[in-house]
Amino acid sequence: MNGASSALSADWLGACRRAREGLAAMLAAAPSTAERVVETGSRGSGGDRTLVIDASAEAIVLAELGALHDQGFDFCAVSEERGWVPFGESDSVRVVIDPIDGSLNAKRGLPHHALSVAVAAGTTMADVEFAYVYDFGPREEWWARRGQGAWLDGELLDPEAGERRDRRGRLELLGIESAEPRWVHASIDALVERAYRLRAIGSIASALCQVAAARLDGLVSLRNCRAVDAAAGQLIVREAGGVVSFPRGEAPPLGAALDTEPRSPVVAARTAQALRSLEEVVR
Repeated sequence: MNGASSALSADWLGACRRAREGLAAMLAAAPSTAERVVETGSRGSGGDRTLVIDASAEAIVLAELGALHDQGFDFCAVSEERGWVPFGESDSVRVVIDPIDGSLNAKRGLPHHALSVAVAAGTTMADVEFAYVYDFGPREEWWARRGQGAWLDGELLDPEAGERRDRRGRLELLGIESAEPRWVHASIDALVERAYRLRAIGSIASALCQVAAARLDGLVSLRNCRAVDAAAGQLIVREAGGVVSFPRGEAPPLGAALDTEPRSPVVAARTAQALRSLEEVVR
């Protein structure tokens, strides 16, 4: 069984749910910060120091992908730690994985750390067909299929959900990620003009899902992000009626590549007007 159409027909939701169960058990077995901060001594494909929990989580997810390959499906995975991992001869379908997005939160025992998986029939954000995010903090399951909508814990998200603004016309609640002080400092004037309140939850995948549910009125990552962080969440936002842009990627808004390089900030909003305004923050 080969080709993009056959690989896209695999049971991706089932595989993601099985991986989620394995990750939940792994995290429960190492509940303390002391256990979760242990490093492997190596760095992942993105350059960050690899935690033991990161490596263990990736092994769990890749094992589920291996089971799908054993069923006859060929694809290529792009993962947080190992980078490119082929499953067969065909790379026409890409599976973009962050086993624990928000690993700093995970190792400190903070909520909002998530499994993020996107399945694409091409090489860019626009090509993502299936998306799955499971946030281990609030234990919320988000998923979407292209052209079919987005779900939170089995309930279809309302694509008509709007945004809220204060009396000055600023977005009531704006998410920011990549919230290093120097990046916040560089963007603060633009943020003051556009947002009444800010929230930095520490996981791009989870933050995008908050925009999908209209809990956040928008999101800006203040530096370039990698596909593993945003590929799943951006489809969930779009299928929930929101809009997304990667303004520094090739062929904006959705031409950012599904690879291991940090290509562009991600910007998301409930309306096109808000998206255009938020793009100015990173330009």
